[in-house]
Amino acid sequence: MNIVSHAVVRPASSLNLLSHREIAGVMTSNEKVCQLFRECSLAVLNTGNNSDNAAQMLADYADFSIAVVPESRGVKLEVKNAPATAFVDGVMIRGIQEHLFAVLRDIVYTDHKLNRGSKFDLASSRGITDAVFRILRNAGVVRPNLPPNLVVCWGGHSIDRLEYDYSKLVGYHLGLRGMDIATGCGIGAMKGPMKGAMVGHAKQQLSQRRYVGISEPGIIASESPNPTVNELVILPDIEKRLEAFVRLAHCIIVFPGGAGTAEEVLYLLGLMMQRQNSDIPLPLIFAAPEGRGDYFASLDRFIGATLGEEATRYYQLVVGQPDVVAQRARHGIEAVLRHRHETAESYAYNWTLEVPLEFQQPFLPGHEQMAALNLDRALPADELAAQMRCAFSGIVAGNVKAFGIEQVRRHGPYKLQGDPQLMRELDTLLQEFVSQGRMTLQGASYRPCYQIVA
Repeated sequence: MNIVSHAVVRPASSLNLLSHREIAGVMTSNEKVCQLFRECSLAVLNTGNNSDNAAQMLADYADFSIAVVPESRGVKLEVKNAPATAFVDGVMIRGIQEHLFAVLRDIVYTDHKLNRGSKFDLASSRGITDAVFRILRNAGVVRPNLPPNLVVCWGGHSIDRLEYDYSKLVGYHLGLRGMDIATGCGIGAMKGPMKGAMVGHAKQQLSQRRYVGISEPGIIASESPNPTVNELVILPDIEKRLEAFVRLAHCIIVFPGGAGTAEEVLYLLGLMMQRQNSDIPLPLIFAAPEGRGDYFASLDRFIGATLGEEATRYYQLVVGQPDVVAQRARHGIEAVLRHRHETAESYAYNWTLEVPLEFQQPFLPGHEQMAALNLDRALPADELAAQMRCAFSGIVAGNVKAFGIEQVRRHGPYKLQGDPQLMRELDTLLQEFVSQGRMTLQGASYRPCYQIVA
């Protein structure tokens, strides 16, 4: 294992100018925040490693350390025993250096503003939406005076070469049409669209090219930012991350994935089924390569059986035809542009979209919390979507997040219980995900982190 024993880096863009009071705030972070900063920093420095095993990465680099060093002109970072792949001839790669300071900004500096500076109202829906906006603005992700152009791409990290190449082809056709890309910033279907768009942008000789990576602390260690990301922002939790996606998006394309992708889809459908959002256009396209429509066939059947046929009308499915996917995305964005213009809504941030508080409150998966979910088809469809989203969030935690994996190791699988028919539908969907190899990296055996209770 190659390491670089010592390096000192200064900010290139993020946090390159702080007041003495702000520096003092960064330096007084508590132990939990410092540990989180270390883990996320190691993940960024480990960019390019396709493993989703965060525990193994932390074990491999047990001697890694990172310290914030104050200076009158700001701060610098002192790094020891870091992955050598983050350096060229002993100098840290510029993109990784920027990502490292993005981690400092979003983990340490934002924690100071959110939790200790009493600057935000996190008890109300409007307050949370404002906090998400200010975090994104502080990261430079919300940009004024740009027309609607940002395509959010969701999909799994556990995909094979065929599905990856397809996501890259779709990205290429999006890039040829001048569209920018935002993803969860990891590998697989989060990396493919960005790499494809790079070629499309280059062919069109576009000078401004945006590849936005949106993550959160609990998952970034298992989804290190891919090298294409040139704007990285880490939201405090999965709910704020999801809200950031939908507030920024002018179109959403979903590629085949696993439980995490299903979580994202259920979150979005729950919002789109809100009466207040009925007139707000947000194009949603499911896209899969030829012969690989099984994931969406399973998901579509599950959505229809649990949320009702109405929920299936909010998305369209395209199999193959990457150029058609891009064309439909462009047409959808044109509708978004007209609507934003007519309603005087911001092009950069969709303030009008109603996100109820139950979609914003952090769900921290644990055995009691998972067992207490109200998985009942008698609920209104949007409320059921929110509950099912939490169930999938817990499964994601048990699959790839360090704390979830440890919980399952100690106490056994999470237990999910509820309406018998819904439980059967959920069990069928998850079994199909397992048989399709979508619950872990390709080639690895899967041991369920959940148990369906009849």
